[in-house]
Parts: sequence; C-alpha cells; structure tokens
Amino acid sequence: MAEPPPLPDFSQSVKLKYVKLGYRYLVNNFLVFLLVPVAVALTLEVMQNLNNPQDLIQLWSSMQFTSLHILCSLFLIIYSVTFFVASRPRPVYLVDYALFKPPRSFRVSFGGFMEHARIVLAHEPKSVHFQMKILQRSGLGEETSIPPAMHFIPPRPTMKLAREEAEMVIFSAMDALFLKTGLKPKNVDILVLNCSLFSPTPSLTAMVINKYKMRSNIKSFNLSGMGCSAGLISVDLASDLLQRYPNSNAVVISTEILTPNSYLGKERAMLLPNCLFRMGGAAVLLSNRRSDRRRAKYRLSHLVRTHKGADDKSYGCVSQEEDDEGHVGIKLNIDLMTIAGEALKSNITTIGPLVLPASEQLLFALSLIRRKFFNSKSKPYIPDFKQAFEHFCIHAGGRAVIDELQKSLRLTNEQVEASRMTLHRFGNTSSSSLWYELSYIESKGRMKRGDRVWQIAFGSGFKCNSAVWKCCRTIKPAAEGPWADCIDKYPVIIPEIIKV
Repeated sequence: MAEPPPLPDFSQSVKLKYVKLGYRYLVNNFLVFLLVPVAVALTLEVMQNLNNPQDLIQLWSSMQFTSLHILCSLFLIIYSVTFFVASRPRPVYLVDYALFKPPRSFRVSFGGFMEHARIVLAHEPKSVHFQMKILQRSGLGEETSIPPAMHFIPPRPTMKLAREEAEMVIFSAMDALFLKTGLKPKNVDILVLNCSLFSPTPSLTAMVINKYKMRSNIKSFNLSGMGCSAGLISVDLASDLLQRYPNSNAVVISTEILTPNSYLGKERAMLLPNCLFRMGGAAVLLSNRRSDRRRAKYRLSHLVRTHKGADDKSYGCVSQEEDDEGHVGIKLNIDLMTIAGEALKSNITTIGPLVLPASEQLLFALSLIRRKFFNSKSKPYIPDFKQAFEHFCIHAGGRAVIDELQKSLRLTNEQVEASRMTLHRFGNTSSSSLWYELSYIESKGRMKRGDRVWQIAFGSGFKCNSAVWKCCRTIKPAAEGPWADCIDKYPVIIPEIIKV
C-alpha cells in the first residue's frame, strides 16, 4: 500500500500568515466593526421616522427651553471642559539631547588595556588572563574610551582628576545641548543629574549651576547610587515635576564618572566592570510648553519602574564593596542575569497592557487561562512586542544582557542593532547608553514620525525601568554628534571571540 503524501508545513504557510494578520486587524479594530453597523442602523431608523426636514424642525420646536435651562447647560459644558483640561496630564516633550564624544586620545585598545593589566597585576597572572577572556567575548570594539586618570600606571583615582573628568563630560554635553536648542542657562527651570558612584560635595548639580551661572530659584536634584537605570529615573522625576509646574522645562544629565572607580584588586567578580565600563554622558531637554511642541523630537508616552529590592538576592546582586585586601570595586554576582530576567518579567507585566494591541493582550489572557485551569505545564504565551514598537533601545550593559533580551522578546538582529553597535563603539556607558542607542537609530535615518521607541534599562538595587517615546517628526541624520564620523561603517560584524 502506497504511503500517503506528507502533509504540508502549515507553520510556514503564506496563507496562515495572512490569517494571523487578519486576526490582529479584526481584534484591534473590534470596536469599530461593532459600532459601524449600530451607527448605520440608527441612522436608517431616524431617516425612516422623519419623512422630511419639516419633521426635524417640528421636533426641535416642541422642546421647551427656558433661559435658565440654557444657562445651566452652558455652565455644565464649560465646567466639564475646564475640569477635563485641568485634570489630564500635561504632555512631556523631548525637545533634543546631546551626547559626550570622548577625544581620540582617550581611546583604549585591547592591546593597551591588556598591557596595563599585566603591569598593574604583575603578580596575578590568573586575573590578567580572566580579563583577557572577558574582553574577547565582551562585544566591545577597539575605540572605546577611558578617562586620563586610568591611562596612568598605576591608575590615579584622585578627587581632583575625578572632578576634571566630570567637568569635561558634563560641560561638553551641556554646551552641545545649549547650542542645538538655543536654550539659555538662565532659562532652565529644573535640573536633574544622575551619577551613581561619584557624589562629591558640593554636588555635581551645584557644579553645573556654578559653571553656567543659573538662576537662584532653579529646582535642582542630584541622584546617586541608583545604577545604570538612573537615566530613566531622572526622566521620571523630571516628568513628575513638569506635571506640577506648567510652562516649564527640565534638563536631565546622565553620566558615570570612572576615575575614582577603577578596581585594583584581583577579585574576579569585581574585575568585570573594569572590562566593560567606558566614558559617556548625555544631556536631555524636556519641556511641557506648547511652544516646544512643533520642534520636539519625541513625546513621552509611558514610564514604568520596577524595583525588586525587597528580595535579598536582588538587592545584593550588584554592590560596591571592599575585597579582602581593602580594594573598593563593583561586585557583580553570578546570578545577575537570572535576577535581571525576573525584573524584566515584572516590568513587562506592567507595561504590556499599556502598549500592546488588543490582539496580543487577548492571546496572552487566553494563555494564562489555559495554564491556570487546563494545563499548568503548557508554555506561556510571550507577547509580540514588535507589534507595539518600531525601535528598541536595550541598555548596553554587556553582550549577555543584549543576547538574553533578544531571545526573551524574540527580537530580530536589526532591532537590537543599536544596542550592539553602541556597546561595540562606546562600551557600557551606564545610564547614558540608551541615548547613544537612540542617536544611532536617528543617524541611520530610521526614525519616522509616529514611530514608537522602547527604552529598557537595568540597575543595581535591583531595578528594571522602561520608557516609551513617540516620535513627533521624521528625524534626519545629524551632521554632528558621536556617530557622525563613523555611522557609514556600521553595522559591523562582531565575532563571538575576538583575538587579543
């Protein structure tokens, strides 16, 4: 007996693809499909009952309205409109932003980095070999930069050099922001600055106010110790303040000062940051003014913060501490990626209903019901966030972070390209990395009006924060900026292991 012909692979069927697209269109526009027939039926019913225009005039004349009725109705309408306008949140616009681009003399090649490591850790060959293995698999390129103090042998983590690095990074970004936006320092209403590991007195915000001679009633905030996700925390704080103060603007500065944080010991978990963290900084102008609406690049749609600090493992997975020999450094625990995954799940659970189309929310709900009542071992449905966003900016904390999020969110290589290329060109610049990634997308000419951007950042504590921006206008590639002189050669192929 002849064998029956094999069944076609329905999962690869083109027709099945159109069925899925049809399902999404139907569910996402369900209310429209429901209301249109109802509206048509009501219109036909009215037309049948009213034989001519005279019937409509007669119906209006039959209604008895006194002056009191009209006055009360007008008062109710005006009150309702006023209450609606006053109670709705003020829009927060991202007018523009500027990034710090390190001078070429600050760049550190793999060879130079390893030569310094061999000299500084001459009696610890295992530690040197460990750093070489990390660099080979890090995803960083040969053009990342470290501050001058770390080019010395041994490094000089002095307060003076740390302040000089802070002034160079922050003032360069601020000068560029003032030039791009035309904003005068005296006109800045709110100033928020985040830098996790360097928190001197006077504060860094005081340093900025002194440099630019800002006015005495400026509202300034200096955030420290909040990790790589502090950039979005600063945006959240500035957004809340802009809800409180109408017709105002806010400048947000995100950076990490590396000079005082070079680890000189041999603890492997504390050597990792030496291999990954590099110089970077961003200055962002936010506004709630109507006059800034036309020139703004983005509008803030959602900002969701998730904090897992109540859990002891999450709290201690990234910490600044001393090793057995008294050297201070940042320790990254081995279960960091697991904890980051749990934080991401919590964050997605909150942001999903805000951004996902109805079709994805329905599939996710049906998956939960199936797992709860029918088959607890069935795989949960992972929503397709590609339906909600055109662009993704994943914190360039390291190659493993980007790989894990790409796998979890089922993103394409192009959708994580900005994160990988930022890590390759600039390294892990901590809280400012998201802005280098956004600049990469703009420099490639991919940002169009109406596009939605999802920024995802992780930080010590442990935190996972998300911001959703909507593009207000098509953005042309800038003639200046950190990517201007090298964007044409990107993307580059990054091998799994780079020979050092």
